[in-house]
Amino acid sequence: MGVIDTDNLAQRVSNLLLDARKKVLQTVNHTMVVTYFEIGRMIIEEEQNGKERAAYGKQLITELSKKLTFNFGKGFSQRNLEQMRQFYLVYSIPQTLSAEFENTDIMDNNFQLSWSHYLKLMRIDDIYERKFYEIESLKNNWSLRELNRQYDAALFTRLSCSKDELQVRRLAKEGQLFEKPQDAIKDPYILEFIGLPEKASYSENELEEKLIEKLESFILELGTGFTFVARQERISFDDKHFRVDLVFYNRLLRCFVLIDLKIGELKHQDIGQMQMYVNYYDRKVKLESEAKTIGIILCQNKSEAVVEYTLPENNQQIFASKYMTVLPSKESLARLIKIW
Repeated sequence: MGVIDTDNLAQRVSNLLLDARKKVLQTVNHTMVVTYFEIGRMIIEEEQNGKERAAYGKQLITELSKKLTFNFGKGFSQRNLEQMRQFYLVYSIPQTLSAEFENTDIMDNNFQLSWSHYLKLMRIDDIYERKFYEIESLKNNWSLRELNRQYDAALFTRLSCSKDELQVRRLAKEGQLFEKPQDAIKDPYILEFIGLPEKASYSENELEEKLIEKLESFILELGTGFTFVARQERISFDDKHFRVDLVFYNRLLRCFVLIDLKIGELKHQDIGQMQMYVNYYDRKVKLESEAKTIGIILCQNKSEAVVEYTLPENNQQIFASKYMTVLPSKESLARLIKIW
């Protein structure tokens, strides 16, 4: 009798069990969030029956907490019940909601994120911003930690500052879209995850090393659809050799994205070098069915005039963005974006 090889079977069974466990957790999580929403609704409805709402509501939550804790144990403190109440108020479509959200999926309370996600989201007052982060969390499978990071890095502010009101509303309805090269560009990029102080002395190679070490975080900062291709990609012609710092591919835009890292002030020669890289990729690397290559120069400082007059007026391929290695406040970042 031959040796029985069960490795493949064990792997398939393990995958099935892991998938089942994931589905069970998702179901339990969804049920818990919906239940908390309903508890919040019941508290609000009971409060509205009280004569003195403020005093009655406080007493109601205190007494309810005691009874639920006695019957079900932990999880029903006054603080937790107040959060469930607030959850219902935030997600039951306030009367002040803008008309353009009527009859859209913002009114669909099919809660798909964790309770911890909603605890974060419901503290975001602006409905456009809150809906944006909710959509992006779902689209990109953000953990709570990543949601916190993207919010602290003011992703919505960075994307919306360069858009008109209609585009901001679209962000809130659909999240970040990639339909043209400009959609893939942020200015600035927030790279606080690499751990380099703001005014530290470091080389371009050291910056590149840090980004590669934290590649997953860097891809999240770049946005949806990015895949890492290569670092220090060599380009050779006429016995001359050049290297592109980082090469990515964006499957939504269907194009290569080249990134060059620059320490200090951006020079017009840096833009010319990136133009050469982009031209090479367009002529020698990309397929006919793919879109034109995008080049992004990440620099510490840049002159808008240098960028404007170095690039052609109809530029759709070369972009220069600042990067920041510390996390500014959202208000400071908004002011900086308007200045830049």
